[in-house]
Amino acid sequence: MSPRNDALRAARLRVAWRTMEQAAAQLQAHGQRFLDDPHYTVSARTWRRWESGTPGWPPDETATVLHDALGRWPEELGFTAPAGWIRPEAHQEDDLKRRTFVSVTAAALMPGPVATQHVDPALIDYFQQQLEGHYRADMFLGPHDLIGTVSAQYQLIDKLVRSARGETRRRLLSVGAAYAALVGWLYQDAGDLGAAAFWRGVTQEIAVRSRDPHLIGYSLVNQAQVRTDLGDGHGVIDLCEAALDDADLLVPKVRIMAMQQQAHGASLTGDRDAVDRLIDTADGLLARVDDDLPWGNACRRTPGYLEVQRATCYGRLGLGSEADRLWTQVLAAVPATARRDRGVYLARHATAVAVSRNPDHAVEIAREAATIAVETRSVRMLRELGALERAMRPWHDAPVGRDLAEVLGPVNEGS
Repeated sequence: MSPRNDALRAARLRVAWRTMEQAAAQLQAHGQRFLDDPHYTVSARTWRRWESGTPGWPPDETATVLHDALGRWPEELGFTAPAGWIRPEAHQEDDLKRRTFVSVTAAALMPGPVATQHVDPALIDYFQQQLEGHYRADMFLGPHDLIGTVSAQYQLIDKLVRSARGETRRRLLSVGAAYAALVGWLYQDAGDLGAAAFWRGVTQEIAVRSRDPHLIGYSLVNQAQVRTDLGDGHGVIDLCEAALDDADLLVPKVRIMAMQQQAHGASLTGDRDAVDRLIDTADGLLARVDDDLPWGNACRRTPGYLEVQRATCYGRLGLGSEADRLWTQVLAAVPATARRDRGVYLARHATAVAVSRNPDHAVEIAREAATIAVETRSVRMLRELGALERAMRPWHDAPVGRDLAEVLGPVNEGS
């Protein structure tokens, strides 16, 4: 018996094309509709060749018709793909990736030069005031509604930097770095670590251009935040140690930021002693924070800032009881205005309680977190609720497990 293309034969039989002649006629009719081309043809002779042991390779338009009709690409139907063949869907995916890349990077990659204009120093105060407003709005809204607004303002700052001179230019660079850092944070909170890493890189570039050691240290901590979300503890530690190389030159706020982030790196490497040492040292600097820099003020703005970091690290280390006690203290002081942060803390608290073998209380805590997650769509919060689901697996088939599934149902439906 001569060899035949059994894959194509099986595929046509699955759609009830019983003979090769019927298959050719059906594919031709399908192709005429799919391509909107009444002249598209497939002969029975062609189909017989396709089902032989040497089927060759169909034209690209026929490849797409076969895929639409049979649900498989030619290489999955026994044809041998020629060198350089790329599925049309791969081209579509590449186009989507290019469009996504452009949307993420456009504000930071504005081609120049641009027309020179006068830059009034008063604009710096304007951008700084706007920045503080964006920080507050982020607590209410989450990332998605702010990314476009903050990116556009960064683009305007970048344009003004190209015309500014002297001290005005230096200060604009500093505020521009703060805006880039916020864009990076918004993408990170939205779960797009690639975009976050790009904007953290922009932050570092602008910080270096500003020659501001405090801002350079801040940019390294920003990079370390992405490494934390990637689970790269050693990378976090490397970046924070680099930020602290000239610690005596840094304002206390930047040193606190670097130390607390390094503690996160230590928790990822399982070093509890380092976590406590770093956070205790940072705590000793809090009373000395008195700068007027417009960025990196979470340590002043967030109640129990360092205990939030300690509780997060304890949770990552699996210290459920210790984390539970800390989260109870922290959440009692979190204001209603910090809604997104409260949701993240609640999810982490629920996970710590589950690790402590108190599933009913974990579900009770998760109820409020789930409501906030639906409102803000913070991917960071969704990730924390995913950790809670994993911690609750021992009770998956118990009534409390079904209660959790009900609580998280609206969250998972919108994911």
